[in-house]
Amino acid sequence: MQKNFVDQTGRKVSLTQYPKRIISLVPSLTDILHHLELENETIGITKFCVHPARWLKEKIIIGGTKNPDIHRILSLRPDLILANKEENNKDHVEQLSNHFPIWVSDIIRVKDQEELIQQLGEITNRENQAKDLNEKINLAYQSILPTTNKQKVLYLIWQKPWMAAGQETFINSVLSSMDFVNVIRQTRYPILTQEEIMQLKPDVVLLSSEPFPFKEKHLVELQSLLPQSKITLVDGEIFSWYGPRQIHLPELWNKLRKDFY
Repeated sequence: MQKNFVDQTGRKVSLTQYPKRIISLVPSLTDILHHLELENETIGITKFCVHPARWLKEKIIIGGTKNPDIHRILSLRPDLILANKEENNKDHVEQLSNHFPIWVSDIIRVKDQEELIQQLGEITNRENQAKDLNEKINLAYQSILPTTNKQKVLYLIWQKPWMAAGQETFINSVLSSMDFVNVIRQTRYPILTQEEIMQLKPDVVLLSSEPFPFKEKHLVELQSLLPQSKITLVDGEIFSWYGPRQIHLPELWNKLRKDFY
């Protein structure tokens, strides 16, 4: 077998066989590997790869997404490494690509994840499992019915400084699929002052559970700044983890619909 693939950043990835020793540098990609039934093939994951939870005990931990243990990865001699353009350091990817095939994902729109899962299925000889996973995710999105009263939303991911999810992010794409209108017009993850937050006047504020673990005390603080806004804590995995976590979107949407509509 000699196959060439092109990852989502345009890099060519050449494989001589279906991978048998995979390392994932990204929690959401690890979750996908599990759903593609690649338990035996996956040998290394990051300390943030919490799905499935038992893999944290069963697999070799190779550090974090931003600070992987390069020497340990080299010693494991993987035949495929999975990374992400946003979550991993470009220098680390380039360094490891000198030794092993690396497939890099780049997920901005909801539809990008379908391409990602399909390609990983082809690369790993799990095309049927990939098709099944994509069908479940698509069904979840189809079950989210459009609303007649779109709410303006502010989705916060960090405190001190306040940071929000803006345009050209996967989070923004998920928000749009739920008929929310993002009040942030900047791209990526802009820093906001308290004054700027107050000027935005969102109908709804969503406080993510990650990367910053927002709690009830932060909700109270924001409510004093935005007395007219509806504010709630949400599971950040469902908004920011592309892949299997998206299957839980309808459950979350039903809750938000009850709270805000």
